[in-house]
Amino acid sequence: MKLVLASNNAKKLVELQALFAPLGIELVNQGSLGIPEAEEPFETFAENALAKARHAAKLSGLPALADDSGLSVDALGGAPGVRSARYALDAGGEKSDAANNERLLREMAAIDDRRARFVCALVAVRSADDPEPLIAMGRWAGEILTAPSGEGGFGYDPLMNIPALGQTVASLGAEVKNRHSHRALAAAQLIVQFREVWRLG
Repeated sequence: MKLVLASNNAKKLVELQALFAPLGIELVNQGSLGIPEAEEPFETFAENALAKARHAAKLSGLPALADDSGLSVDALGGAPGVRSARYALDAGGEKSDAANNERLLREMAAIDDRRARFVCALVAVRSADDPEPLIAMGRWAGEILTAPSGEGGFGYDPLMNIPALGQTVASLGAEVKNRHSHRALAAAQLIVQFREVWRLG
């Protein structure tokens, strides 16, 4: 089954394609279909993911899958949250992973409580007006380091240490990350729904 992925993030496409491959799902990047990115006006990951999925389904005529994910830091009241990808931009900086990481480190410089979690909302719709979207949430707990560590991953991965694994997310291999991540946890829930509701696999 072919689904349009409501994202232009190539690394996210690779991750999700691997996670859903067992169901015979083929993901197509929305950018390859000429679909622009959707507005993300909401304050929750689930609402933004639903908006993106409906947008991609409407413009492609295909079922759609959307991911809205980010970092939630306890001491910052849940920020950067849904603004994770634009965190530095919101403060007058540039939109880049490095700039986002720099802003986070600045804001946490004097903070001892470094607990945080990656959050992922995955939403799938059969059509733009699907009355029964599939919604799954995954959360991956860790702590923010005082300096980046690791060469892999993207986003805040170099700053997010996972105590249970003794490494930052950026230091994990793809196979390990795909077993433990917030996206993997949400995908596992969504796979159950794909099988039970959409009768896939």
